[in-house]
Amino acid sequence: MPEHAKSGATESDIEFVIARVFDAPRDLVFKVWTEPAHLMRWWGPKGFTMQKCAIDLRPGGAFHYGLKGPDGSDMWGRFVYREIVVPERLVFVVSFTDKDGNVVRHPWNPDWPLEILSTVTFAAQDGRTKITVRWVPYNATDKERDTFRTGRESMQQGWTGTFDQLADYLMKA
Repeated sequence: MPEHAKSGATESDIEFVIARVFDAPRDLVFKVWTEPAHLMRWWGPKGFTMQKCAIDLRPGGAFHYGLKGPDGSDMWGRFVYREIVVPERLVFVVSFTDKDGNVVRHPWNPDWPLEILSTVTFAAQDGRTKITVRWVPYNATDKERDTFRTGRESMQQGWTGTFDQLADYLMKA
């Protein structure tokens, strides 16, 4: 039984969803989301720059990245891919990591879930692409799920900045 079912919570009670339409064809948007040369130029919250990007794009493979914050701090993370349907969908588990890829606690919030199940869909819309990101805590404790629920404003802000950087990059690509 999934952890959220044990507590009586449903996935829809916990799930964070954000979507945005980009003025670029789906194949291009999927490509810039999955190739290191592109990700290096846009991935991460506004003000962060990518310092490392390695991708093994296959189920069981990983995207391991390092970001440099505006204050000079380092932040590391990874996606472990579960499903890849080119150019429609990516499903992966997101975690904060150290520089070697070992899972660690969130650098600013020790009660944040260690793992987030992420589903990203890429829907073609008359030459444009709608990206929808769905996040739900994975293998999380009740306290981690509560922290996730109360972190919606921060997630909204982070994803909005990331989407802004993607939109800017796509205008130049």
